[in-house]
Amino acid sequence: MASIPVPVVAAGAIPGAAYVNARFSLAHDSLFFRIFGSTLIRLFRARRGDRINVFYVLEERALDKQVRGRPFILFEGRSFTYAETYERALRYGAWLRERHGVREGDVVALDYQNSEMFVFLWFALWAVGAKPAFINHNLQGAALTHCLRASTARLAIVDPRVAESVTDEVRQELSGPMEFVVFTPEVDAEAQKQEPVRYPDAVRTEDEPTNMAILIYTSGTTGLPKPAIMSWAKIYMAANVSAKGVAATQSDVFYTCMPLYHSAASCLAVCSALFVGATAAIGRKFSTKTFWKEVRETKATIIQYVGETCRYLTVAPPEMDPVTGENLDKKHCVRAAMGNGLRPDVWDRFKERFGIDTIYEIYAATEGAAGFWNVSRNSFSKGAIGRFGVLSGAVSSIRSALVLIDNETELPWRDPKTGFCRRVKTGEPGEFIVNLPADDIKKRFQGYYGNEAATNSKIMRDVFKKGDAWFRSGDVLQWDSDGRVYFNDRIGDTFRWKSENVSTTEVAQVLGLHAAVQEANVYGVQLPNHDGRAGCVAIVLDTPQVNAPVLASLAAHARERLPRYAVPVFLRLVKEVGMQSTGTNKQQKHTLRQQGVDPSKVQDDAVFWLKDGTYVPFTQTDWKSLQEGMVKL
Repeated sequence: MASIPVPVVAAGAIPGAAYVNARFSLAHDSLFFRIFGSTLIRLFRARRGDRINVFYVLEERALDKQVRGRPFILFEGRSFTYAETYERALRYGAWLRERHGVREGDVVALDYQNSEMFVFLWFALWAVGAKPAFINHNLQGAALTHCLRASTARLAIVDPRVAESVTDEVRQELSGPMEFVVFTPEVDAEAQKQEPVRYPDAVRTEDEPTNMAILIYTSGTTGLPKPAIMSWAKIYMAANVSAKGVAATQSDVFYTCMPLYHSAASCLAVCSALFVGATAAIGRKFSTKTFWKEVRETKATIIQYVGETCRYLTVAPPEMDPVTGENLDKKHCVRAAMGNGLRPDVWDRFKERFGIDTIYEIYAATEGAAGFWNVSRNSFSKGAIGRFGVLSGAVSSIRSALVLIDNETELPWRDPKTGFCRRVKTGEPGEFIVNLPADDIKKRFQGYYGNEAATNSKIMRDVFKKGDAWFRSGDVLQWDSDGRVYFNDRIGDTFRWKSENVSTTEVAQVLGLHAAVQEANVYGVQLPNHDGRAGCVAIVLDTPQVNAPVLASLAAHARERLPRYAVPVFLRLVKEVGMQSTGTNKQQKHTLRQQGVDPSKVQDDAVFWLKDGTYVPFTQTDWKSLQEGMVKL
């Protein structure tokens, strides 16, 4: 028998290997085990050498002759190398210790806008063994006072740009234990006169990777923010998840203009760059007018998004070269966009408009006990927040589960006979929960700092067997037969209408596909004399002139693509994108739900309701008819 040439065999094997990889998602398995394996090895070595504090990663980079001269931080046209950042951290750390008495284990509040100074002060605190509490610099009044008090800090370092928020009232409320230092140029000059001191390793000793590294606050959209404990282990994992997920190298530049007070920017972007010796380019704040300009100026190769960031970029007008008139949408060096919250209705439009090869969607939460990711280069996993291969899926099914939700209580459903919860079937929505070591929960879930009640509210016991413990995410997800995971809704956002559950995420995605819609924020509103909540959408259209054909087209679009009960009953026309967003571009619904559709409470927004197959103006008279029970929807 004649032998088959090797090239022919190889050529035949390539499609077969590609099929096996696609069928079983072997590449995702490989990434899963590389991330977890490398994180565990790195943590093991750090713990063995008492080098858990991430300050030591900066020190390693700054002392490496091949890396020390490379830029670590880029900000507003200025560049700071690893060596310069390390020297500044030592200098500021010595100033904090000698001038303000900061000691190991102390919590120090950092109320700062994005800047290179934020990073210097952050690492200066780690250099002396202290723990920063990242304060949302937008907070004022009672919310700011609450966050500062909850941190237990006795010192707060304040950005001069936000110093007006630290009013006399705030100072009086926190008088005594709290010292405020506004880091003016004069104070900076004083701090830079301090000799840089590398204090002994004993001040940075950490006995467990689960010890607190940073306090990062929840958004506080439905109440006052809570300080979530970000452990060293979570930072190691976050850095590895993003760096390895985008195959980052020292030549990469991570660009983020998301707020550094949030873990997405600080841990998934800045720390990822640090862990591979790459560069972190920081924007002061998000703006569609400056985003791509800064990306081009910094030659960023990886950009970060959160929430509706990509939508806002996609609906913004293109930037044109003032000299040549050339469209600059694809004039950049970006090879990957990394983040969380990119919706399916924007996914392809964003990729195509800006020429982005790879979307790296990450699902995680600061206080969460687990997360996952989706590396997407084609339409197969478009819109998925996670993707698993056969092996990684098996591991994940042991450590986590999706459980059936009780529609009345919005809690995991319990069997009346056994009292246990029930896993949902593949393709069904369920709350994502994560297994915790029942006898030592803090190994995987450190909870909220100084708030035992809030911590315990996230823990369920006796879920599948007596004595077990699970973390509640509060998110409803779906896991399909191909290992793709999709976000369904946030518990509390899903509402019941006509005895059916309505997913706000599903409705928003469908409406977002309409050509006239720039943003759709869906929520349920309570109506007089009606059970459940009726669907309402705060919507931004691409034209200020809202006429009957546009309204009729929206109604027809929704009716054709959504179940009858899920078609929004009301439209609230808002004027511009991002009006109901947090600092991390995540849509807020709480205030919208409270205002409802009473025309006297929706400010200057026009409200429409579904009538005779289209949307027509909803007036104060119509609202009165609902109140008097004259109208039944």
